[in-house]
Amino acid sequence: NLGIAVDLDFKGLMVPVIHEADGKRLRAIAREVADLARRARSKQLGPDDIAGGTFTITNPGPFGTTLTLPVINQPQVAIISTDAVKRRPVVVPLPDGSEGIAIHSTGNITLTWDHRAFDGAYAAAFINRVREILETRDWSAELA
Repeated sequence: NLGIAVDLDFKGLMVPVIHEADGKRLRAIAREVADLARRARSKQLGPDDIAGGTFTITNPGPFGTTLTLPVINQPQVAIISTDAVKRRPVVVPLPDGSEGIAIHSTGNITLTWDHRAFDGAYAAAFINRVREILETRDWSAELA
């Protein structure tokens, strides 16, 4: 069950939950995020809408953040944060095997987790897999 941090127009945060998110396609999750955020901001959530989360996603990126370190929403076990995507110089491999500098859109993703729930090695492997998926998946096909 996936918690989604929703800013209540600078009046605090609410974390409604997408139940059984692991069995839903990205398009369905996106629709549910929009619905839960709308209902959170209009104070129309019920107790079941905020119960049962195990993992939260937060996105302070629209505020221009570079690196955030969110706090876990107990009793959940982890929270992932997506910061702003900005154009930055990065090292890239060149065709001749050397390296050069190019401008790419990059952003940071951070993960805070409860070590009592799982080991840091699993957390690092998870965040690496998230990075791989974000960098290689054809998202246009996923949303079609």
